[in-house]
Amino acid sequence: MTTFTGTQLATQRIGCHGRSLKPAKAGDTLISNHLTHRFAVAPMLDWTDRHCRYLLRLISRHALLYTEMVTTGAILKGDRARFLAHDDSEHPVALQLGGSDPAALAECARIGADAGYDEINLNVGCPSDRVQSGRFGACLMAEPELVAECVSAMHNAAAIPVTVKTRIGIDQTDSYASLADFVGTVTAGGCETFVIHARKAYLQGLSPKENRSVPPLKYDYAYRIKRQFPQLEIVLNGGINDLDAAATHLAQVDGVMLGRAVYHDPCLLTGVDRRFFNATLAIPERGEIVRQMLPYIDRELMAGTPLKHITRHMLGLFQGVPGARHWRRHLSTHACSAGAGSEVVLEALQKATRTARENPATTEYYQHHG
Repeated sequence: MTTFTGTQLATQRIGCHGRSLKPAKAGDTLISNHLTHRFAVAPMLDWTDRHCRYLLRLISRHALLYTEMVTTGAILKGDRARFLAHDDSEHPVALQLGGSDPAALAECARIGADAGYDEINLNVGCPSDRVQSGRFGACLMAEPELVAECVSAMHNAAAIPVTVKTRIGIDQTDSYASLADFVGTVTAGGCETFVIHARKAYLQGLSPKENRSVPPLKYDYAYRIKRQFPQLEIVLNGGINDLDAAATHLAQVDGVMLGRAVYHDPCLLTGVDRRFFNATLAIPERGEIVRQMLPYIDRELMAGTPLKHITRHMLGLFQGVPGARHWRRHLSTHACSAGAGSEVVLEALQKATRTARENPATTEYYQHHG
């Protein structure tokens, strides 16, 4: 039997224009038809829940949003409605799955598509021990054929795009050639979009937090992947902290993905739509964003959601401007109180804006242009 490298498999699977050579099926829907990855917000465990995504969508109408990683077991055996809940306003929004069983991933991809998600993303980048014990996340980089099988199964089960988020390598398997072979092999399974976190992952010896900062960034690996596989959509992730850096990377790749920089300073997104999507809408002010959250907060409170579950994602709204400390302190102190309602958010806004107005050095105290 002839053995092909991942690059050779990719050449067989993808034609000169990046279109599948297989007969068209529902799963062959192309990313470029209805989604753009030009600017995305990363999936972040315990952070990018539905409340966070609702807030971020108020700030940017075009950035692609991702859920937290949801395991196949959680969807197939757990509270499916809770894990898949999202607001219609969140679109475009992608569901990130964690798993390694092709049949289970295929079923979850179908369920996710039926739930209304715009994309299914497979996590091949998380290095935590808990994830490794379930045989998914970054450890799957050692099994590119299995990843390709998983992608193919999901691709054939769902009429929405299937993408992969990966590292550039694991442990000592960190050469560019290894990454190129991984990408080529997985491409043969039907993946046309790769989100590449430009650090390798250490499966032993580093915590997940350390794995986000200790391994050196190698952006050139992602750049080279784009040059070697021009038919693929390559999205760069890792260490991108502002829009100027994002713009620089976009000269080399198709898209960028920011994570913690956006979470800690959500108003970083205020500059995204104009700068990267040629939008002409007015840039929202911080106070306006807060007021637009109030109907959502009231609706969620009526449904039994504690206020603190929503406001924890809003703590960074005034990051870097006068009034930020008063805003954070009031929310942190009072949103946890029994019976706390949206009036707590309004009070925090009043304290923040009053402080900003009293600061003579600031004229645009609650406006941030990215």
